[in-house]
Amino acid sequence: MLHVVATPIGNLSDISYRQAETLLSSEMILAEDTRSAKHLLDRAQEEMKRISSFQNNPLPKIESYYKDVEMQKLPLIMKWLERGRSVSLISEAGMPLISDPGYVLIKACIHKDIPFTVIPGPSAVTTALLHSGFKNDQFMFLGFLPKKQKKLQKLLEKIITVQQIMPKVIFVAFDSPQRIQKTLSTINTILPDHQMVIARELTKKFETIHRGTAQELQNEEMKGEITLIIGPNTT
Repeated sequence: MLHVVATPIGNLSDISYRQAETLLSSEMILAEDTRSAKHLLDRAQEEMKRISSFQNNPLPKIESYYKDVEMQKLPLIMKWLERGRSVSLISEAGMPLISDPGYVLIKACIHKDIPFTVIPGPSAVTTALLHSGFKNDQFMFLGFLPKKQKKLQKLLEKIITVQQIMPKVIFVAFDSPQRIQKTLSTINTILPDHQMVIARELTKKFETIHRGTAQELQNEEMKGEITLIIGPNTT
């Protein structure tokens, strides 16, 4: 059976009992980064020992599984699942498939009628929404913002169109610290009066929440993982 397991987005103490138990009882773990997965399994063992009489069994095998090898490894993974092996899928952080690998595998499981379950957990999207302070009963997730300027401009123009129809909707996206200043410059050109929030390094030691318009946020130094929220037009 396939287990789609959410993992902490930064603070390893956020791992749940169910996540830890599922991962440690798996025969195989598919992970974007095998080193990070090993650290996560070590922490899972610590948590299980702390709250139960968990036996220190050998750790599951970790198989590298990232976007560029999804199709290449799909036949092997499907063979494991068809033979009844217990496989867990994790991403680098948060919920798999949300801007992370796994879609191809899930579609194959549905097609082959292979059962899978989802072990929920932390998400940068919902965590950032709560930090934003915006009314968040209507929101859209945009994934990673386009790298190319023209595509980003078109996306921002679509935001204007959507908010004309649904004025209360807010938008959540991911961006990199290397691109965020260019992104803010483009947003300032197209959405200058929109309130925004940048949630940086969520749940980690240097977690920081920045609020303001795109122009105001351009003065802030941005490092680490970034979740961007575009709020309503204030005019």
